[in-house]
Amino acid sequence: MIGTVVYEILQFAGILAFAISGALVGVRRRLDLLGVIVVGTFTGVGGGVIRDLVLGVHPPVSFVYWPNLAVAVGGSLAVFFMHPGITRIRYFEVVFDAFGLGLFSANGAAVAFASGESPLTAILVGTITAIGGGVIRDVLVNTVPGVLTRELYAVSALTGAGLSVLLMACGGHVILGSLVGGAVAIALRLVSVSRGWHLPKPRIAREEEHRD
Repeated sequence: MIGTVVYEILQFAGILAFAISGALVGVRRRLDLLGVIVVGTFTGVGGGVIRDLVLGVHPPVSFVYWPNLAVAVGGSLAVFFMHPGITRIRYFEVVFDAFGLGLFSANGAAVAFASGESPLTAILVGTITAIGGGVIRDVLVNTVPGVLTRELYAVSALTGAGLSVLLMACGGHVILGSLVGGAVAIALRLVSVSRGWHLPKPRIAREEEHRD
């Protein structure tokens, strides 16, 4: 019972964090009310929808469980009406995105592993859940998905999911795996942003960047 309640809390927290980050992107791109809601909502529940489609869950949970959509829409609306008082939009966008990434990667992996999935499958489930919403968000605002370019984005998700599964495989409870894995993923993502850590990138001449 307690595990189910904690899972729901972490799930809603992840949806809210991602929805806020997506809505902040919409505000920064000067979208209208509907645009902010669409981007925020898809960011909040998109990762879970992609995960469900990959696992063969039809219809996806967020399409039939209205609290998920309510949290995402509510967070997006809050951002739209409160954004005039937010002075560091990009900063909060990164912070909330990191929290969503960590919560979804670890919680998704822990629950999948506890449900009987193999360690590799559980890690992939957690990672897909964590990065899916951000990919949809970036596509909607016509940006190269951050998972392909930003500071240790996918690496943070994989680390959180992997640590969560490792702790559970060693006898840890699903809640422990979710909390510890999530905290490590969040910390790694935020530190990588502040320090500018990247995976190696190709080095090409500047004039080559704009050639077809």
